[in-house]
Amino acid sequence: MRREVKYGLIGGSVALVAGVVGGFALFGGSDGSPQEVRSADAKGGDKGPKVATGPLSAKEVHTTAQGFLTAWQSGDAAKAAGMTDDPEKCKAALEALAKQARFSKVALTPGTPSGDKVPYSVAAQIDYKGTKAAYSYRTATTVQRDKTTGKPQIAWQPAMLHPGLDKGDQLRTGEAEAPPIKAVDRNGAELTPKAHPALAGVLDSLRDKYGAKTDGKPGVELFIQRAKSAKPADQLPDKTLKVLSKGTPGTLKTTLDATLQSAAERAVKGKKSASAAAVKPSTGEILALANSPERGFNMATQGSLAPGSTMKIVTSAMLMDKGLTSPGKKNPCPKYVTVGGWKFQNLNKSEIKDGTFAQSFAASCNNAFISHAKDLGDDDLTNEARDVFGIGLNWQTGIPTFDGAVPVQHDAQMAASLIGQGGVRMNPLNVASLSATVRAGSFHQPYIVSPSLDHRTLAKAARTMKPDTLSGLKSLMKLTATSGTAAEAMAGVSGDIGAKTGSAEVDSQKKPNAWFSAYRDDVAAAAVVPASGHGGSNAGPLVRAILTAG
Repeated sequence: MRREVKYGLIGGSVALVAGVVGGFALFGGSDGSPQEVRSADAKGGDKGPKVATGPLSAKEVHTTAQGFLTAWQSGDAAKAAGMTDDPEKCKAALEALAKQARFSKVALTPGTPSGDKVPYSVAAQIDYKGTKAAYSYRTATTVQRDKTTGKPQIAWQPAMLHPGLDKGDQLRTGEAEAPPIKAVDRNGAELTPKAHPALAGVLDSLRDKYGAKTDGKPGVELFIQRAKSAKPADQLPDKTLKVLSKGTPGTLKTTLDATLQSAAERAVKGKKSASAAAVKPSTGEILALANSPERGFNMATQGSLAPGSTMKIVTSAMLMDKGLTSPGKKNPCPKYVTVGGWKFQNLNKSEIKDGTFAQSFAASCNNAFISHAKDLGDDDLTNEARDVFGIGLNWQTGIPTFDGAVPVQHDAQMAASLIGQGGVRMNPLNVASLSATVRAGSFHQPYIVSPSLDHRTLAKAARTMKPDTLSGLKSLMKLTATSGTAAEAMAGVSGDIGAKTGSAEVDSQKKPNAWFSAYRDDVAAAAVVPASGHGGSNAGPLVRAILTAG
């Protein structure tokens, strides 16, 4: 929200409360209506109204905003909406403030305009069945020039009415759609947004979905009812703005582990951008989710990024399942490989002339994988990712998630997909699940709330890797963790371990996105640190911190 700056006018700022309708002193003109813009010809003769162009004058901004805010406060929704570029939507939204949000006695206090933007504060009384509360906030509007008439008008945006509103959102006051929840981890420890800021959005989503399935009782709240998203992964939870009467929280048990959650949050803390996720391989239970920044987009579960060489976990399984290679088989990594007219080059023009597949995997040498493109069908990688690793299936985790994408591609794009570029997209939860599938021997769909609570069906993979493929893949990931590109990050980590590094190139980005995925006994984790460089040195320490905490 913007910092409030009082706008001086005839001895100071003015904010008059006048019930549902009332007077409102603002700036400029006498009647509150926008002034007509006229222009003269080159000789100075007045030719009448003309279509004005160019930047708005300060007077135009002031007068137009005055008219809009005065009409809004007076309760004349039609007049206020008529001053915008979308009268129908604005009128409906203003009327909803009274009917749905239960706003009355609205008072508006303007701040100091900045160019075409006019900030203001809104103070209102909320009245719901005799329960009353004061509520105030700050927002702003933008004045623009109508391209057809040249006259100044208000640019309609839902955020004009409240800064938290986006397209399709609504402000509502009433009994909350779900009771508040007391979320607890797998051992009964309470998980709060204060103790775990990275979980704030997750807890909101859990309340939306499962609050009504607990023994809690809803209270009365002012809240933002979010528009329904076409994609479940993009759905935002409703947001409470003001509690008029408290409800009774219901206890909701999650699969999270407070110790691992804290470790994940510490690991990403301080980084401009980073995300991590941890799962329990034997069950798919989500153990930790963390993002930096702490609040905002949940990249750990909803991100869609190229996973880089962590995708070689899937590619290797596919190649071995098809009998094209094995850990001890000769599988050189040439300096250059051309596919579909594209020439692929290893980092620093490196090569492994007479190496085995194990050596190429441990060194993450790209062309050892790309050289097999000629042996593959366009949909082979897609099928392996979906049918063995569960990528792209409809995961029912209990919170909004993006479940990965490995599209069918051709020629050079298919070759790029083999090393986690092209059209392949994942997030840390997806990539943690890759390692978890290797450790467990089969795919277990990640989830954060037991499916027994709402009887939902978890996604199932169509098949498992061949036994020789599974044992071979475990040996490859162990070799990488002990003497390959992941060795530095995994040094001294005991138990049954395996790891894979990744660095994903992004156009117009100087450094690649760093990825790391690993397992230690019955904990698997992955992390991404965008635009940071090598996966082992940048994302590896985050994953190590989680694995060693568990």
